[in-house]
Amino acid sequence: MAEKAKKIFDVTLFRRLLDYIKPYRGIFALSLVCVVGLALFGALRPYVLREAIDSQIALKKLDGFFVYIIIMLVLLVLEVVSQLLYIYYASWLGQSVVRDIRIKVFKHMLRFKMTYFDKSSVGVLITRAVTDMERIADIFGQGLFMIFSDILKMLVVAGFMLFLNVKLSLIVFSTLPIIIIATRIFQKYMKQAFEDVRTEISNLNSFVQERITGMKILQLFTREDTEYKNFKAINERHKKGWLRTVWYNSIFFPVAEFVSSLTMALVILAGGFDAVSINPGTSVGELIAFTMYIPLLFRPLNQIANKFNTLQMGMVAADRVFKVLDTDSQIDDSGKEIVNQFRGDIQLRDVRFSYVQGEEVLKGISVDISAGETVAIVGATGAGKSTIINLLNRFYDIDSGTIEIDAKDIKNMSLESLRNQIAVVLQDVFLFADTILNNITLGNEYIMEADVIAAAKTIGIHDFISSLPGGYQYNVKERGVMLSSGQRQLISFLRAYVTNPSILILDEATSSVDTYTEQLMQDATDAITNGRTSIIIAHRLATIQQADKIIVLDAGKIVEVGTHKSLLQKENGYYKNLYEVQFLKAEAS
Repeated sequence: MAEKAKKIFDVTLFRRLLDYIKPYRGIFALSLVCVVGLALFGALRPYVLREAIDSQIALKKLDGFFVYIIIMLVLLVLEVVSQLLYIYYASWLGQSVVRDIRIKVFKHMLRFKMTYFDKSSVGVLITRAVTDMERIADIFGQGLFMIFSDILKMLVVAGFMLFLNVKLSLIVFSTLPIIIIATRIFQKYMKQAFEDVRTEISNLNSFVQERITGMKILQLFTREDTEYKNFKAINERHKKGWLRTVWYNSIFFPVAEFVSSLTMALVILAGGFDAVSINPGTSVGELIAFTMYIPLLFRPLNQIANKFNTLQMGMVAADRVFKVLDTDSQIDDSGKEIVNQFRGDIQLRDVRFSYVQGEEVLKGISVDISAGETVAIVGATGAGKSTIINLLNRFYDIDSGTIEIDAKDIKNMSLESLRNQIAVVLQDVFLFADTILNNITLGNEYIMEADVIAAAKTIGIHDFISSLPGGYQYNVKERGVMLSSGQRQLISFLRAYVTNPSILILDEATSSVDTYTEQLMQDATDAITNGRTSIIIAHRLATIQQADKIIVLDAGKIVEVGTHKSLLQKENGYYKNLYEVQFLKAEAS
């Protein structure tokens, strides 16, 4: 990493970025033509002025003077048009490239394993998908073409200077090494500074995103002052990172301006003495042209450093974005079998799984669930209940063993067809800032509003939805804050039901709700579990009693299997103790 940070410019990374330009070769070529026009038309104007002075003004002639004026105006107009077209098309190209990369990144992230999101900061990922993308766009709008334009302009200007006066040109060129060396040093330090800045921006975004999301917790535990101090510390590091770049700029640009002014003075001094000597080798027109050419030569050199900063920021951002694209954290979706319907037989054979290598969560689980059965899974927190659900949906891949549905290994099925046949209702329901209808259909074009209404009537929650302002068009806002937790659960029940799944999973979906909502949810549960394989992880006694089979987990192992009645008959049984301690206490309250 340290060796890579020392590189002033990563050619391999840049080539990879240029691959995204291929679909827009025409616009890229047009932008280059505009860049060439900017360099050529800008360099021609001092030359035309020199001709006007030496052939007209110096000889006190005006017969062709206005022709030169018209030529200069035409060159000026052409330069303006070239700049206008360049700015538009270079920016258009940058935004088009960024659009393509952003789509690719988001599509890639959509297929990441849950493990990746478990270990990654949401704020950092948002930075990669949003802020870093804009820096990449700047590569084309403000960096790449402008650097090429500045270099081309310097070469053209240098050529005109040599053509006009070699002596004065050598004076100018003698000071260029100072600027070039300063620019190289400047670029080296700025690259590292910008990497530090991008890191601090990611940290800042991550911190703010997490604190805003968890604002209720912060206020409940009166952590406002503590988090305010933490934010000040992170913000201070962010400020220092930017100030480091400002410090490098404040050193470089005054030095560059001083060298430019010194060069101008030397040219005027040498050219002035030469112009008034007995045998002048420098004309007045050449001297004036050189006073115009020096800024045209030195300003692009200074701007190259500035534009290189933009390029460096874009390259740092591109490096971070490509690291996300290069991350191999996707579930193997090589299964070819397309499943349109399951009978619902589920078999787990000696399944072992660990979120962290060497720390098994499931320790040789074997389960048989028959089609149409309602099976409850109970156990203490951390026993592995939700992990089984995650593995059935292949959010994670097992370490060893097999999981089969209808006697077919789920690894041989396409992820899309597998998950289309399994509906999950989670305890922590996530709703998008959208209408109830869109939160239920999730954009599925095959689910009509009439289907949703019919399904809502079937499971008994149509009246509840209709009572809301706007009914099914009611906007629940971000994360569904306009609804209570119980109402969000009812929406999630309906969302699962309208997909007509072969297998239904309720992951503690009926906990922590009021009595009225619990009754609605119980009726909804009866409706949506009828006739299909259902797995229920629940704390509510009524749900457990109705299950065809209860699987009791403890520390990643199955310790008991049976019905509610049979398990209660086991003397000192795990489920019986759990029932007496937890469920009877819940009934008493």
